[in-house]
Amino acid sequence: MSVPSPAPRPAQPGAIFALLVLTLMNLLNYVDRWVPSAVKGLLKQDLGLTDAQTSLPLSAFIVVYMVASPLFGAMAEKGNRRVLIALGVASWSLATAAAALAQGFASLLVARALVGVGEAAYATLAPAILADFFPPERRNRVFTLFYVATPVGSALGFVLGGLLGEHFGWRAAFLAVGLPGLLVAALALLMKDPPRGAFDDAPPKPVSWGEALRSLAKNRVYVTTVAGYTLVTFATGGIADWFAEFLARVRGMPLSQADLAIGASAVVGGLLGTMGGGAAADALAKHTRQPYLALSGLAMLPAVVLTVASLYVFEAPSAIVVGVIAAQIFLWAYNAPVNALLVNSVEPGLRARAFGLSILCIHVLGDVLSPPLIGAVSDATGNLSLALVVVPVAILLGGLVWLWGWRRLPDPRTAPTS
Repeated sequence: MSVPSPAPRPAQPGAIFALLVLTLMNLLNYVDRWVPSAVKGLLKQDLGLTDAQTSLPLSAFIVVYMVASPLFGAMAEKGNRRVLIALGVASWSLATAAAALAQGFASLLVARALVGVGEAAYATLAPAILADFFPPERRNRVFTLFYVATPVGSALGFVLGGLLGEHFGWRAAFLAVGLPGLLVAALALLMKDPPRGAFDDAPPKPVSWGEALRSLAKNRVYVTTVAGYTLVTFATGGIADWFAEFLARVRGMPLSQADLAIGASAVVGGLLGTMGGGAAADALAKHTRQPYLALSGLAMLPAVVLTVASLYVFEAPSAIVVGVIAAQIFLWAYNAPVNALLVNSVEPGLRARAFGLSILCIHVLGDVLSPPLIGAVSDATGNLSLALVVVPVAILLGGLVWLWGWRRLPDPRTAPTS
């Protein structure tokens, strides 16, 4: 005789509005993040930059972002989270627009670095807020919707950056994508701030940073998830920053066409991958332990093959676009499962700090390093294709880490693991 499943628990009041507002923020987050990569060639020519210098503003943004994230994670444990998010979105939007005033490498670097302060407030707090709005059994679906905005925003950043940059100049591109964020910041003030740990057995207990770090370091599921996430972020950060330039420089595509190809592949591949990965991970839960790690690791294997083909085998633009779309479907599949696992694997009192620390790790060892490393190798060798070899290698290593976790770690399901 089968035991009936418990009835789904309702979300907290205001959950749907908050999900929509936070998803819109996530969209703008990635629009603003990738516009500099879309106009990389224009920046290089106008400001007289080297290849490595065109990537350093992205690294400066990520350095500030990753350093500020744990600080906002600590503030979020006691402060008003919607106010912190509103201030963060407003500041990153103004900093994005301020890049239009840059007169050289230094001023561009400062403007892009300041974007990281605002984005740290939003990116650290949003997943923890959503976890307090929705019960554990609904979080993977919620994060699937939330993270669909990531590929769409990335695509819009490349498409808008390429079109605006080619027709109106790169300064117009920064202004056009930066200022709308002020309206979204105002919407954040209309959200509710749900009770912390609303769907957990006990209210969250305040802990010091020392206690938090010791607890997270002993959490094998958390550490394994973040380790694979870091390697894959290294790869995706490098390819996102350099692939449009690769298409223009190595394959001879016009800038706007290259950015449009990247944008279209991100939308199609990202949507299919994020939604398909979230659904497949839930389906796997009936058949294997650690389904989120299983899905994430298995998806990286075809992603490696398709990335290599798109970089080194395909030469026709149509074949490259098809290959990139297929690669992105698998590359984005980890998005919702990994972030849902980060929420579910830690105690409620640690969630904001766990996300802050994961942001620190995936960036300081991930996409802070890869774009300038690729640029430096390209400068030294004069061979951008050679420099991009690190991308499929990092994807493979990240997938292997997640596969190890799938086969070796116990399955906590939705219970905190220590």
